[in-house]
Amino acid sequence: MRKKTENNVWIADLGNGKYKNPILHADYSDPDVIKVAADFFMVASSFNCMPGLPILHSKDLVNWEIVNHVYPEFPVADYNQVAHGKCAWAPAIRYHDGKYWVYVGDPDHGIFMSKTEDPFGQWSKPIFVKEGKGLIDTCPFWDDDGSAYLVHAYARSRTGFKNVLNLCRMSDDGTELLDQGTFIFDGEDGHPTTEGPKIYKRNGYYYIFAPAGGVATGWQLVLRSKNIYGPYEKRVVLKQGDTAVNGPHQGGYVELESGESWFVHFQDKDAYGRIVHLQPMNWQDDWPIIGLDQDNDGIGEPVMEYKKPNIKVETEIKTPATSDDFENRKLGLQWQWQANPESEWYSLRENQDSLRLYTNNISQEKEPVLWYAPNLLLQKFPATNFSAETMIQFQPEVEGEKAGLLIMGEKYSYLSLEKSESGLKLAQYWGVKREKRTEFKMTEAKIEVNQIHLKVEVKEFKGEALCQFSYSCDGQEFKNFGKRFKAVPGRWIGAKLGLFAVNINKHLTSAYADFDYFKVKESKI
Repeated sequence: MRKKTENNVWIADLGNGKYKNPILHADYSDPDVIKVAADFFMVASSFNCMPGLPILHSKDLVNWEIVNHVYPEFPVADYNQVAHGKCAWAPAIRYHDGKYWVYVGDPDHGIFMSKTEDPFGQWSKPIFVKEGKGLIDTCPFWDDDGSAYLVHAYARSRTGFKNVLNLCRMSDDGTELLDQGTFIFDGEDGHPTTEGPKIYKRNGYYYIFAPAGGVATGWQLVLRSKNIYGPYEKRVVLKQGDTAVNGPHQGGYVELESGESWFVHFQDKDAYGRIVHLQPMNWQDDWPIIGLDQDNDGIGEPVMEYKKPNIKVETEIKTPATSDDFENRKLGLQWQWQANPESEWYSLRENQDSLRLYTNNISQEKEPVLWYAPNLLLQKFPATNFSAETMIQFQPEVEGEKAGLLIMGEKYSYLSLEKSESGLKLAQYWGVKREKRTEFKMTEAKIEVNQIHLKVEVKEFKGEALCQFSYSCDGQEFKNFGKRFKAVPGRWIGAKLGLFAVNINKHLTSAYADFDYFKVKESKI
């Protein structure tokens, strides 16, 4: 039996009482965080990827594990097909009345809510709190007198405007909005793309933490008022400054029993996605300063290394899962599909300790390319430099059936084992959009065996994620195959890697590919 492999490709805990940023070098975008007793929970955007809204858990804000998803599939038929960049935008997580609540805006359908008493267990099926287009970046708030509110932003692509934050009254049970809301802030003058609001109350002030300036180049804005409807004062509390951390903003903060405050936010890093940083936060005159104020202008800048939060207990090194030996009866929590999953796409029972992917047909209504395949099994890039390896056994029945290893984004490439006129072949493809979505075959070679090891190595060079495929017949000596290529982000998400088995032939078959393992390792520069 193979020894289970752990994710050691990115460890933020330096083991000496300090940590390094990012704490998660993976695309957990638009993070929000809460503290409940001795536990920290984080939620992040998932867009069209399913299962959706990952829940991460930590004991110290530095070491995190993925422990759940809010929903296995989104209860809207639109997402039974691939809908790149749609669905779940910028959720918020809160603890109230003995329950954990997650609210999220879907820009095409409205605001959804799900709750649970056990964040490690089953969450309730998401329900509509408000139907409508362009309602995004939601956050609930229960005031001291029991009054409930919800603040949200707008997607200009659906409404024709942005920069505006809207505050609505909400029912006490959090299931519906009671009015159309009141515009409480417009960032058009100096703070374009104000969005992602998170609302808090401290020392008699209502605070709204809101990013502005755009994903890649923005800053963190904080609004405060003695009245929840305003008027609100505003102040920039975190900026890039002289650091290398572009656009440090959008997240949530927590306060510890020790008196410390901490802020979690993202940094957009192109193909690697919106990676997660942890910043110390201090209060001056009831205004927060996030990071360190290096030039004494009252605005913080990100730290790259800092002492760990003071939680007074010793914690273990934890990292989100990456590798998978497929010995369990359920897929690892790191895996996501491109749309609402179907049970006939895969099996973990048919071939013991292996993942079986069936060659489901790509919809004939669109171009037969992997961009439109819902049944791609993918996960996030976990570090700057890493390799991912698998062993595949595949016997396709017809031409057009293919299975293999994939790097996915707006442009993508994959290495597939497939049927040829004279037997099996290995081929590298490149997927792009020109007049339409198209795939080009870059390299191919005849293969004599139907069981083969495939690998991709990803290395960062001048901020770019360069990828090289290779293969091996014995799992020991790997030979580079095809051309090196640059990974790029997907639609609002970072590049992803993973496995696939598809059929672009109109002829239906019962073929499948068995994957023995998926092993992610650190790759030395």
